[in-house]
Amino acid sequence: MSFHSGFIGFLGPPNSGKSTLFNRILGRKLAIVSPRPQTTRNRIMGVLNGEDYQMVLVDTPGVHRAKNPLHRSMVDSALASCREVDALVLVAEVIGFPVEEMGSILGVFRELTKPAMLVLNKIDLIEPIDLLPLIEKAMDLYPFESIVPLSARTGDGIEGLLEELSKRLAEGPRFFPDGIISDQPESFIVAETIREKIYFVVGEELPYCAAVTVEGIERDGKGDLIKIRGVIHVEREGQKAIFIGKGGKTIKTIGTMARKELERMMDTRIFLDLSVRVEKNWTRDARALRRLGY
Repeated sequence: MSFHSGFIGFLGPPNSGKSTLFNRILGRKLAIVSPRPQTTRNRIMGVLNGEDYQMVLVDTPGVHRAKNPLHRSMVDSALASCREVDALVLVAEVIGFPVEEMGSILGVFRELTKPAMLVLNKIDLIEPIDLLPLIEKAMDLYPFESIVPLSARTGDGIEGLLEELSKRLAEGPRFFPDGIISDQPESFIVAETIREKIYFVVGEELPYCAAVTVEGIERDGKGDLIKIRGVIHVEREGQKAIFIGKGGKTIKTIGTMARKELERMMDTRIFLDLSVRVEKNWTRDARALRRLGY
């Protein structure tokens, strides 16, 4: 039996549901999600193994009009992924079908000679009869090899997408050994989990001014406790005060939510020590962006 493999890139405008779809296909949570756009900041790979195939999925930041160096880094990372994969999947939501926002992505698609598919996500939010006009509009935009309507939230249509993706895998090697689920280190997954909780706890635009790094992960001798030291980086002293909260309430809430999820993920007890540090204007400082992993 021949073995098939390949890299498949997921791209789309902010809030199109790429990360939810990515996690749904993999059957586990690797990419963080929140109701807010532009949550994903880094490219992340997830590995899906079958009996005779290995599919490497690449989740990317949402492509949008960049306003600062951080956003430009995010968009550059997403568009660069187009050139690194074997097949492309454009994910767009059916509500307010974002034709203008997809323009820069389709521009890159036209430069490349790679299989390209369109996912129409969030079909659970519309009536089936409303799908046909969207499919016709999409066919006028670009010669997609296939168009797959689905709901990443409910799982409806996922099997159809997997069938289409498997057709795009060529004969090839197993890129990652069994047991490897992502190209990202444990510290990245931990930092992203903490950052995700910020979006649910801190209001307004403050989550977009925060980065998270992990300064230490220590396991005790018995292996039943992991001690993690994490730092939330913000741009100004005023932001630091808000993230800490009155009597430390806000940072405690973030830490508790993150700790509970990390315990589920790692299947062990977690001691999470969180602090807040000012990294002045880090979203506009190229050196700070590199230091913080962007």
